[in-house]
Amino acid sequence: MQRALVERSLDTVPPMAGRLLKVSSVATAVFTSSGFYLYNKHVDPSDISLIRFGRAAATTAVISYDYMSSLRNVEHGTEEYWALKSKVHRRCAERLRDLCCANRGTFIKVGQHLGALDYLLPEEYTSTLKVLHSRAPQSTMEEIEQVIREDLGKEIGQLFASFEDTPQGAASLAQVHRAVLKDGRTVAVKVQHPKVQTQSTKDIFVMEFLLQAVHWLFPDFAFMWLVEEAKKNMPLELDFLNEGRNAEKVAEMLKHFDFLKVPKIHWDLSTKRILTMDFAEGGQVNDKEYMKNHGIDVNEISRNLGKMYSEMIFVNGFVHCDPHPGNVLVKKCPKSNKAQIVLLDHGLYQDLNQDFRMDYCRLWQALMKADLKGIERYSRRLGAGDMYPLFACVLTARSWTSVSNGISQTPVTNSEDVEIQTNASLYLPEISDLLNKIPRQMLLLLKTNDLLRGIETTLETRASASSFINMSRCCVRAVAAHKRSQTRSRSRRMQISLKETITLWQINVFELFLWAKGSMLGCLVTSLLSCFQYTH
Repeated sequence: MQRALVERSLDTVPPMAGRLLKVSSVATAVFTSSGFYLYNKHVDPSDISLIRFGRAAATTAVISYDYMSSLRNVEHGTEEYWALKSKVHRRCAERLRDLCCANRGTFIKVGQHLGALDYLLPEEYTSTLKVLHSRAPQSTMEEIEQVIREDLGKEIGQLFASFEDTPQGAASLAQVHRAVLKDGRTVAVKVQHPKVQTQSTKDIFVMEFLLQAVHWLFPDFAFMWLVEEAKKNMPLELDFLNEGRNAEKVAEMLKHFDFLKVPKIHWDLSTKRILTMDFAEGGQVNDKEYMKNHGIDVNEISRNLGKMYSEMIFVNGFVHCDPHPGNVLVKKCPKSNKAQIVLLDHGLYQDLNQDFRMDYCRLWQALMKADLKGIERYSRRLGAGDMYPLFACVLTARSWTSVSNGISQTPVTNSEDVEIQTNASLYLPEISDLLNKIPRQMLLLLKTNDLLRGIETTLETRASASSFINMSRCCVRAVAAHKRSQTRSRSRRMQISLKETITLWQINVFELFLWAKGSMLGCLVTSLLSCFQYTH
């Protein structure tokens, strides 16, 4: 639904070509003068702030002018208009991707975030920007050695028995190398790109300036929340000691899930720019072919992923907010032969305050029960105001009809997705206002929801009722625990616990009913009953 909303911002193009030409001229002048400065100097242009700003400004100007000029003389709503608009989307998405690849670091990180917003941006953008997960920059071995030398005070050969020069993977902020410790244990060494720290603050300032310029040209295009989120989260993601603490916290918090594995941190070989942990192997969580070849049940993985995140969000309020496929691996445990989920990259977590968590919890309970009064009440408490129907649709990626009927009772259909995309363009100003109004912690939860939905869609498990059942259990437990903490009466606490037990039992019975209905025995019984009714 949200994906089509953004498109309307590009339909309201004001006649501002004169302004844009001025912006473009300044950007070109900056970029050209920077090129003269670097002539015959052994300097990487991507390290110069002036060059980075020039690239970003020039790309922003070109993209804006493309939308202004290309769609100006085409009648809105015609087949020609939509075909042309798709081509403009694709061209501009490729320009944005190339900018991210050229400027690297923070630009790639934000581009990856945009590529995950399937329900907010046009498909041409999300499909193009998704490749940034595999186009991250790679530091040279000399740069890696320098970071290790500066932070750990020793050469690689003094710290490790072996250290692979070729990284296992490179991300926007760091890259990971496989190494062997002196005692023979295999570890993964995550080393930050050396220039990211110094560039990130300047990059965020540039993004803020350019987004304000785009908003000036296209008033309906209000996405300043992206910059606000980057300002808050980038310093946390650049502190690898913080990432290590998050990893240990979530491992302890979810230790009752035997299917979850969080690599152990080696603190003696970790700093703010280096994180050393046990090496973990496996296939990406969206790799159906890998799971098929290794005998891993996609439904079990999807179910366990839902359990894990429901526990984080509703019960503990401590949420891993970057579950893109590269950070979630699956494998068969060699000892138990059971499927495991390996959770990586713990730099970005959301710590939900209790009032927010309870309101969010009760909102999802209302959504699953089609309690329209509850949906309105708790959406308002979460900042949605009069736009609570739109907020419910954004949160669930479902139509208001499905929300009204109960999302746990209404399967996802292709026709519903088409309906959402067709009607969504009416609400762009409202959704821009909504995203700028709701609490900042809600933005990361929306991103997390989108990433998880993307995994479910790839695994073809999105229509499964198991995710709602797991959410229901966690919501019941979370609300009961909160109520117990608010009373001193022993008898009242017992009443709350009894009601919790009964409700959880009802959920178990409902789950058993769904299992029986979907099993071969259930199908056979249903067929026999149908035959019996027909013959009588």
